[in-house]
Amino acid sequence: MRFKIYYLFLLGLLMGACKKDNYPAPSCTFNGRIVYNGEAIGVSQQDVYFELWEPGWDKRIPINVNVNQDGSFSSMLFPAQYKLIIPASQGPWKTKEDGTTHSDTIQVNITGNQSLDIEVLPYYMIRTPKLQFANGKVSASCKLEQIIKDGNARGIDQVVLYLNKTQFVDKKNNIKTAEINGGDIADINNITLTADVPSMTPTQNYVFARIGLKISGVEDMIFSPVEKIQL
Repeated sequence: MRFKIYYLFLLGLLMGACKKDNYPAPSCTFNGRIVYNGEAIGVSQQDVYFELWEPGWDKRIPINVNVNQDGSFSSMLFPAQYKLIIPASQGPWKTKEDGTTHSDTIQVNITGNQSLDIEVLPYYMIRTPKLQFANGKVSASCKLEQIIKDGNARGIDQVVLYLNKTQFVDKKNNIKTAEINGGDIADINNITLTADVPSMTPTQNYVFARIGLKISGVEDMIFSPVEKIQL
């Protein structure tokens, strides 16, 4: 008899737990890009994120939304009014004042699938990147445009050419790099880099490449788009 009562007690606990976990899944897709004047900003794959805060919860824990290397993002959410905040430590940019809130907080009302481009102010942009292969090497050239020139301006630590076997290319995902230090750059309108293509196992007749810029005092780099280079 005691065993039967104990069994029924455990069964009741399990059924209660199932009911608590049986909530509907998020049904709304929220996606978009981090942009400057409508142009997507490349970053390191899922190293940069922003926060969505949903008012009304006792535990104030944000939803972190990761940014992909091409500047895009996507997240599944419940319908609600969210506050979107990019933490000061995130991204090679400064946030811009929102016209509605007059702060760096953006109000996002999710009622269904929604797209939003988030405008920011980067310290620099990488312009006219060109990458090509010849004689066992990948050569790259680009210009740097300084966007922030006031008291918030930053210097350049390094410009780096990254090569990788896969489409994810950054400081963590690479098989070869070539770099030039900021103090060695004579002309930001004429930057060139060359990297030897290493042997690969298994062999393949292509690599992926992009140019990255490390800004002084800023952890996250800004990148040019990834390009597939035929060898």
